[in-house]
Amino acid sequence: MTTTALIVDDDPIQRRLLDSMINRLGYSTRMAERGEQALEILTGPEGDQIDIVVLDLVMPDLDGMGVLARLRQAGKAVPVIVQTAHGSIETVISAMRAGASDFVVKPVGAERLAVSIKNALRTGALEDEIRRINRHAQGTLTFKDLVTRSPEMARVIRLGERAAKSNIPVLLEGESGVGKELLARAIQGSSERRGKPFVTVNCGAIPDNLVESILFGHEKGSFTGATERHVGKFVEANGGTLFLDEVGDLPLDAQVKLLRAIQEGEVDPVGGRKTVKVDVRLVSATNANLIEAVKQGRFREDLFYRLNVFPITIPPLRGRREDVPDLARRFMARFAAEEGKRLRGITAEASALLSSYPWPGNVRQLENAVFRAVVLCDGDELTLDEFPQIAAQVDGFEIRVPPAAPPVFAPSVYGMTPPQPRAAEEPPAPVIELRDPSRMTLLDENGDVRTLAALEEEAIRFALGHYRSHMTEMARKLGIGRSTLYRKLKELGLDDSGEQADEAAA
Repeated sequence: MTTTALIVDDDPIQRRLLDSMINRLGYSTRMAERGEQALEILTGPEGDQIDIVVLDLVMPDLDGMGVLARLRQAGKAVPVIVQTAHGSIETVISAMRAGASDFVVKPVGAERLAVSIKNALRTGALEDEIRRINRHAQGTLTFKDLVTRSPEMARVIRLGERAAKSNIPVLLEGESGVGKELLARAIQGSSERRGKPFVTVNCGAIPDNLVESILFGHEKGSFTGATERHVGKFVEANGGTLFLDEVGDLPLDAQVKLLRAIQEGEVDPVGGRKTVKVDVRLVSATNANLIEAVKQGRFREDLFYRLNVFPITIPPLRGRREDVPDLARRFMARFAAEEGKRLRGITAEASALLSSYPWPGNVRQLENAVFRAVVLCDGDELTLDEFPQIAAQVDGFEIRVPPAAPPVFAPSVYGMTPPQPRAAEEPPAPVIELRDPSRMTLLDENGDVRTLAALEEEAIRFALGHYRSHMTEMARKLGIGRSTLYRKLKELGLDDSGEQADEAAA
């Protein structure tokens, strides 16, 4: 899903001009005629879908300064670019103090608006990352800090919010790299235990002979090498949350003691003479099929039912590709700040490439790919050239390597060794060429203009895949009603997949 800009202006001509200009820059748009209408959109359920606001300061009823004030009161941190025909210094200062990210004077040019939007998006993404990192460190991360526009992730967040209201054991299921620990931290940050200890244990990285000691602690001298007393992860998490990552990798003997610790709320340190009472919120995570592990005898059935009280399955990144542009922009802002580079954003072509890739390594792989791209980038934007490995695996993109220069030989000297080739120049960097998969051909194989019916069918088929059969989104983007869209899908024999997808999204 592309970046969405909300245009707020009472002048219909200005709205149309800005709409055309912003669409040409590769962003989608929403429009509002009045300040009240803009606030309804920004503070409503669709507010999270707005990435930036282009706001006219002079409007009847509620003007731009009033909108900025109401946004601040509502705690909305969306970047706002204000515009007016009167660009006085006093107006600029007042707008900036009210929370505006930038200021442009009507009529604004396309190049000036493009720079302003990219700078505002970069600044907003960096501020969001800083706030998220601070909350992460303080144990106050909430579900609002999770970057998502996906309906699938919206259901995950709703389940997480319900789980946060109690101490019920939660089991997070999903592939490696989807963000299970981040969701676990959001559950704690939204619960009564926010700000309390959040202790993470990677069960797959602990040697079998140390699992019991690390989880439950040990007394000094209880075994060879135990030179000091260790309280264990359960005691460290007392009053807070214990996150058991890859819990399916625990050995069977440790599973027995873990079951008792969960049931009784107490642990037995190795070499200790008495049990220790603990009060922990348990959140477990796995990327394996625990039911299959139970059938194979690798995981205790009674422990499985103790952990699997409130299961939440996190979808892989390829199942929520609308989240990719926002995630990539936030990663870029953070890494650019860490590397000391002034990057304004990611080009529309590069964003389309990232959204088309299936990301088998999920969010972790995307984060590392953006990190590499930031390090490689010499310009002020991330382009296709910074993602050659990704482009090589996506249909619609080609990597062309220019021919290398022939080796250059040094002049020979009679009686000496044969001439050796000098080190050739550095091989040319691969050039990524875009074959736009969304481009529609207007002529048929005979060179004649295609019929409107054929063009309409191709547009609907493309939209069906692009919006992954979400009927409401398809109808809105195609500019037709849902009933009309269902009728046309039925005529094309595509109605079954669309109806099933809509029922699943409901």
